[in-house]
Amino acid sequence: MSVLLWLLIAVPLGGGTALGLAGRSLNRPAPVLGVAVALAALGLAVTTAVTRPEASAPLFAGMRAGLAVDGLSAVMVVTVAAVTLAVLLFSAGEFGPGENRGRFFGLMLIFAGAMLVTVTATTLPLLLMAWEVMGATSWALIGYWWQQPERIRAADIAFLTTRTADLGLYLAAGAALAGGIGSLRLDALPQANSPWLHTAAAGVVAAALGKSAQLPFSFWLSKAMQGPSPVSALLHSATMVAAGAYLLLRLHPLLAATAWAGPLVAWTGALTALALGAVAVAQPDVKQLLAASTSAHTGYMVLAAGSGGVAGGVTQLVAHAAVKSGLFLSAGAWLTALGTKQLPALRGAARRYRLVGAAFVVGALTLAGLPPLSLWAAKDEVLAAARAENTGLYAVGLAASAVAAVYSIKALWYVTRPLPDDAEAGYDTERHGTRRVSPAAALPLWTLTGAGAVLGVLALPGPASWLKHLVGVPDEPTPEAWELALSAGVALAAAGGAWRWSARRVPATRATTVRWAQQWLFLERAADALVVRPVLGLARALAVFDDRVVDGVVRHAARGGLAAARLAGRVDDGGIDAAVRAVAAGARRLGRWARSPQTGLLHQYYAQAAAGFAMLILIILLVR
Repeated sequence: MSVLLWLLIAVPLGGGTALGLAGRSLNRPAPVLGVAVALAALGLAVTTAVTRPEASAPLFAGMRAGLAVDGLSAVMVVTVAAVTLAVLLFSAGEFGPGENRGRFFGLMLIFAGAMLVTVTATTLPLLLMAWEVMGATSWALIGYWWQQPERIRAADIAFLTTRTADLGLYLAAGAALAGGIGSLRLDALPQANSPWLHTAAAGVVAAALGKSAQLPFSFWLSKAMQGPSPVSALLHSATMVAAGAYLLLRLHPLLAATAWAGPLVAWTGALTALALGAVAVAQPDVKQLLAASTSAHTGYMVLAAGSGGVAGGVTQLVAHAAVKSGLFLSAGAWLTALGTKQLPALRGAARRYRLVGAAFVVGALTLAGLPPLSLWAAKDEVLAAARAENTGLYAVGLAASAVAAVYSIKALWYVTRPLPDDAEAGYDTERHGTRRVSPAAALPLWTLTGAGAVLGVLALPGPASWLKHLVGVPDEPTPEAWELALSAGVALAAAGGAWRWSARRVPATRATTVRWAQQWLFLERAADALVVRPVLGLARALAVFDDRVVDGVVRHAARGGLAAARLAGRVDDGGIDAAVRAVAAGARRLGRWARSPQTGLLHQYYAQAAAGFAMLILIILLVR
């Protein structure tokens, strides 16, 4: 059965790679091929969710690359594959033949394949590889229209922000090795020795919060809106943003093994749900509103992971994935048709395009947490675990649910207004609208919307008990009747207030008091001031040190070497070579002197011999 598991990841990764490399040469069949690959991946996901296979292969010395489908990952593989198929079906009618459809569908499949590896990986090295591929392909998808510099800059910011947080996984891997976890299995991380246990937990928390756009990393999600709408629908629903929350849910035992990680994660999720909900309320752009709401609703999943509500977090994740992908596809359909995503310009859009409008209405009501729709029930599953952990967490989460109703109803109010007489004046601000919605949008849009509305059945007593046993937390808290009634009353009251507030046209988007919310809490500016500028300043200082000190020492050493070489050259030329030349000259003179008696005349040789003997006798006589 392990073959099925390898096929589950090989089919989207291999098919996506082939489509991406083919590019424009497969422009016409790319949508059909992409949907076919996604459909095959969904079939494999359902099969593996039923059969629960495991697989492993050698990776490094003493380590293996492990994959497994257990209760938690079974839910995730089906969710990821189903949302991917729906988004690609929608995308088939969104991109014209002038686009590089092969590259787009290829990147989307690689992205989904990396997420499937992420949710099935049982060892940290394999998880890291998938995590990196997911980050790289998200950069390519956000900057898909790379000819426009602002989109490339947005992709860079999103990538670098998440990439900085991703370093936490490397820290966790190193800490696990130092702490005695040689295999780097995820389920063995809580067994690491102290203090490496705390270091590993800190690394995992940082990486997960960054990927899930939780405080203080949330601002990258705003930049990710520069990508095509199908990218937003996939990235912000069941894949990248959900990956961090899934990792925290998966590694809840690691959080529980420390005294601080669980509370830190829970409070970060609760505060993100509240603060980013306020950001969503202030947005005049429907995609920015949905992006901020993604960060806020992911905060509930993170809250669940920190407070021990694993089943509630899974219910929230699955329901939110369907709802949010449907809402993003609706916004994308309007952007393609009308050329704008500004809420004031979208007044009456739901009446003009009723199919998309009806789906958006159902999705917005679900996002608002109104009973009996899914996010109302899922949210209460999370809040029940939060209340068991800390009453303050429950209060903040309940307040965040009221804010969720406000921004959802605000968006709903705009798109359901009567179509104004001057509607055309607000269109085509982003691109030239086609004034039509592709017929291919109906099936995926309504499938996601319908699923998002009814997935709250997972919170009913029977299905909830089944899910808790499936993910291995049978004793997880269940919301009381009064909690369900209270949250329903809060959501309905907030929704009614938001409708009346919108009807009075309170100029919230122009109020200076909400500028901090419109600008996403100035988090990007804070990151620029607290991280980017200091790092660049340090880099410049190090560059000056390198030029003036390190390079200066090297240059002065080189100059000293050249001076020594010149001195050695002068000594060599004027001393050693001169002495050699003098010896040679002397030898030549001695040679010439020695040859002078050699005249060739015999009588001179006899005279020289006689003189020599006489000199020898004289020396002997004198010596004696």
